[in-house]
Amino acid sequence: MSQSTNNLAAYIWSLADLLRGDFKQSQYGRIILPFTLLRRLECVLADTKDAVLKQVEIVELMNLPEEGQEKLLLRATGGLSFYNTSPMDLSKLGESNIKANLEKYIQSFSRDAREIFDHFKFAEFIGLLNDANLLYKIVQKVRLTDLSPAAVSDPSKANKFARVVFDLLAMGKN
Repeated sequence: MSQSTNNLAAYIWSLADLLRGDFKQSQYGRIILPFTLLRRLECVLADTKDAVLKQVEIVELMNLPEEGQEKLLLRATGGLSFYNTSPMDLSKLGESNIKANLEKYIQSFSRDAREIFDHFKFAEFIGLLNDANLLYKIVQKVRLTDLSPAAVSDPSKANKFARVVFDLLAMGKN
């Protein structure tokens, strides 16, 4: 395994270590996978964030339905199929009110991206993590992980990373 693959594996296991004792192993993947996806989306959007935020100001004044807004906002992403309209990112959520801030941040993604988080029932796990006083700790670990296209661009790296995630999910089923 390459150094970056080892770093990604270490990232996953460091999250699993935080969850140990408060969550069942079968729940690890349902927490780690959406957080990892959230960080990946955030890293991919980093280069277009300012353009999207500027476009949001214009689009909001137009009073368009969500579908019309989405089309105009997607243009600001430079060809991506998703966006986020929040000025926040994982590093700006803060410790107090982190649950509400994270939920608002996720709701600021385009509809298709939000549906992925809904599929994982991510809001439910955010609440459980918050109740266990782990939400801030998890967010701090996730936000420091570089999942940018430059860091995870090679398909073989992405496949190895996915393999570690799937192994984690399989471990939880036992």
